[in-house]
Amino acid sequence: MPVEFLSAEQAARYGRFAVDPTPEQLTRYFFLNEADLALIAERRRDHNKLGFAVQLCALRYLGTFLPNPIQLPRVVVQHVAQQLEVSPEVFLRYALREETRYTHRRDIVAYLGYREFDEFQVFRLIRWIYAHLAVSAVRPSVLFDLATAHLLAQKVVLPGVRVLERLIARVRERYTARSFLGLSRRLNSEQEQVLEQLLVLPTGKWQTPLEVLRTPPSRVGAMSLYHALYRVEQIRAVGVGEVDLSDVPAARQAALIRHALTARVQLIQRMSEERRLATLLVFLQHLERTATDDVLDIFDGLMTSFALRGEARRRRERLRSLKDLDQAALLLREATLMLLDSNLPAERARELALQKLGEQALREAAGKVAALASPDEDTHALALSGYYTTVRRFQRVFLQTITFTGTPTATPLLDALEFLKARDEPGQGKPRWSDAPRSVVPKSWERQVFPFGGQLDQQAYTLCVMDRLHQALKRREVFVERSERYGDPRAELLQGDAWLEARDDVCRALERSLDPRPELELLSIELENAFREVEERLSVNSSLSLTQEDGHTTLHLAAPEAIPEPESLKVLRAEISARLPVVDLAELLMEVHSFTGLAEAFTHVAEGRTLVRHLPLSLCAVLLSQACNIGLKAVSRPDVEALTLPRLSWIAQNYVRADTITAANALLVNAQLELPLAQSWGGGEVASADGLRFVVPVRTINAGWNSKYFGAQRGVTYYNFTSDQFTGFHGIVIPGTLRDSLYILAGLLEQQTRLDPREIMADTHGYSDVVFGLFALLGYKFSPRLADLSDQRFWRLDKDADYGALNDLSRHTLNERLIAAHWEDMLRLAGSLKLGKVGATSIMRTLQRGGSLSSLGRAIAELGRIEKTLYLLNYVGDEAYRQRILRQLNRGEQRHSVARAVFHGQKGELRQRYREGMEDQLSALGLVVNAIVLWNTRYIQVALDELRSIGHPVNDEDVARLTPLLHEHVSMLGKYDFTLSEDVAQGNLRPLRNPYSLEEYINQIP
Repeated sequence: MPVEFLSAEQAARYGRFAVDPTPEQLTRYFFLNEADLALIAERRRDHNKLGFAVQLCALRYLGTFLPNPIQLPRVVVQHVAQQLEVSPEVFLRYALREETRYTHRRDIVAYLGYREFDEFQVFRLIRWIYAHLAVSAVRPSVLFDLATAHLLAQKVVLPGVRVLERLIARVRERYTARSFLGLSRRLNSEQEQVLEQLLVLPTGKWQTPLEVLRTPPSRVGAMSLYHALYRVEQIRAVGVGEVDLSDVPAARQAALIRHALTARVQLIQRMSEERRLATLLVFLQHLERTATDDVLDIFDGLMTSFALRGEARRRRERLRSLKDLDQAALLLREATLMLLDSNLPAERARELALQKLGEQALREAAGKVAALASPDEDTHALALSGYYTTVRRFQRVFLQTITFTGTPTATPLLDALEFLKARDEPGQGKPRWSDAPRSVVPKSWERQVFPFGGQLDQQAYTLCVMDRLHQALKRREVFVERSERYGDPRAELLQGDAWLEARDDVCRALERSLDPRPELELLSIELENAFREVEERLSVNSSLSLTQEDGHTTLHLAAPEAIPEPESLKVLRAEISARLPVVDLAELLMEVHSFTGLAEAFTHVAEGRTLVRHLPLSLCAVLLSQACNIGLKAVSRPDVEALTLPRLSWIAQNYVRADTITAANALLVNAQLELPLAQSWGGGEVASADGLRFVVPVRTINAGWNSKYFGAQRGVTYYNFTSDQFTGFHGIVIPGTLRDSLYILAGLLEQQTRLDPREIMADTHGYSDVVFGLFALLGYKFSPRLADLSDQRFWRLDKDADYGALNDLSRHTLNERLIAAHWEDMLRLAGSLKLGKVGATSIMRTLQRGGSLSSLGRAIAELGRIEKTLYLLNYVGDEAYRQRILRQLNRGEQRHSVARAVFHGQKGELRQRYREGMEDQLSALGLVVNAIVLWNTRYIQVALDELRSIGHPVNDEDVARLTPLLHEHVSMLGKYDFTLSEDVAQGNLRPLRNPYSLEEYINQIP
């Protein structure tokens, strides 16, 4: 029998009145029109009339009939009885006649045009479920809701909850079995044997081959890169990389991959043969892509470390040689002064210099200056010059294992890579060094590669090509086949017939015209009005001033003045803080679960609903241990079944992962969205993005260097997005401190909550013209806080327009024809992003750094300059706008402060070796901070209600400036107790503190 997957609460809501209908719902579903009244009038007795009418309205509202009419809310019976002018009390007589109810049911179904859930409807629903499973892999509970909505839309009377639940479970089970069978049949007998051998423990080993292959590298080094390349070769040797899986939905592949990543080998061995082979097939293909990414990540980290260490070494050597360089320079200076002495003939000056200083000394001095003085401003090539031997350790295997493709601009580099690869091929016919492609060598490398005119230095040439490859991979000019993060994003764009079919829908979704002319005309009018409005208000805008510097107009904007806090706001904050209950973080999480059902978002990795006792308790303990960075031992208790260390370890392995944390986080964000107090802070349309830095002291390939944030160690950036309701709705883990503008759009497109932020604020590092352009195409507004405002360019579309004092400021004219020429391609790109066909991060790298899409990138940048100019004019002309940006960015900073306080364990350092572990732990941190925000918001509302009840003045303006990012009353240290009082566990609130009690007074004494 298939497992039952519905929770008791979800089953109780199905086809029932969970709460009384609202007045709006009563008006919509329980109003009796003339046709209804005529049909009801055919019944003879009042109780039959009322019962018939109530059942008719219930079918409209619920989509089914209640098995027991007594379950109807009294407000429904009263509302219908009032329209029929009968007494509501007669309804009890109707409930006693079961035969009459079934007779009425047939008449109501026929009257409303519904159909019973008979064998034909079961067959149609099964086909619908199969079709849905073929393109997605949603959870059973979600599929249950979708099937319910489908039946309602088809006007089919809903069956019993267990009937529908078991039907869905049975169809999923059959479809899954068929899917496994279909996947396993794509393998030949040899491939099956190789896959089976991955699960067999070799003699004398302590890990199976599968465990070895799925363990990613954790060090950055030449030998680590060599071993990572060997790992890729081992994965490819399994021989399943060429099996076509293009027709398998990505979500279904992700479910199989997730299980193979986390399940023990013994569990995989106990699967049915078809499921085991299907899981291993999908997982091995995924493993090849991620292993390739690991190789490229190590290569990136290795080349970066070469440059950093080489530059540090070069500077040390230069410091050591400064004394010799000074002596040689002074000697040459003295000789030069003799030659420049106008009182001496040239021949006499030369003889005197040689006689006084010595020819040998002068030659030695000139040699020292030549050796020690660097004429190059770019010292990158010099920094890498000592690492040829290290690079040669992996270069041959690297180029033979990884296959590179690229844009047309990367052709010289690809040719050079093929040349180096051919040089290492065994046998005769190797290309000569004199035939090496030379166009790949940039100016900064010419002195190293060609030290003696046209003669080529082989070692410098090799380093040059590898350095150029490193830069091209970062810019996405070069792509790698079978890679998750380094693949070609252009291949994922809507193209050909797919674009022609989706074009009209994309234009409607983006609210854009396929013709660029009306779009440009509107932008021109908007730009014209914005320039004139700022120019007209120059005389009254005291914050803005224009000065003439070097013949050009420069704009200066005074720093915004802090908005003064009224005394009433300070008093209100103090009163609320004094009333918030003191609570342990462990209790807070359990309480949040009691009124949100937080733990229900966490499902077992096998997608079944396991019957685990006290699952919420175990989940909250695991989440707290990860968010506080204290490990499972700190929250485990051997005397509590749900908190034993083996139980917590099992929960962490099987329940807490990226997709379940995302679902749980969406639940909290959506709960905050419903609170009236949160809506007074914002409606969710505005958000900010900023990075939180963490030092990573353990060996990992997923951390980067930045002395400003991490000192002498490496670290990661948790780039997170904060709504105007103080909740974090998305987060991205970035190795090191990469350019934030690459990730800012991904946060909006990938988030899974009900929030729909249309405007996002960021600091200067999140800015680029391409970001402005893509935001505009997708219907978002980008509002960064620019630190270098005086250096910004203001652009115009009409070169002859007269903007008065702003004429010189707006002297740069946009290329309107470039935008028009690429307008459809720009919409195609925006549509691909909107539909999730291409990743925002990859496409941002490609557009911002050139490649074959450089012309498209320039067109998007031109559009972005229009949007940036509109933003700048709004920014300098509206102080309230500047204050709003600053206020939202401050909310993000406050959220970071709370996150730092929560993440207190192990000196606040992140000690995860692998990317998945980093993402899971930092996502758990964001989830716990959201729980604190939601808990605080509820209790702040209660405190405000109490203050109003005792007559304390509460101004709406002050309430709008409150914040739920408070943590002084939340205890995060000590022994963690997850028990709740029975009253709080049932969803009731704790009593507020009494700020005037003697106990509170004593607690405040230092």
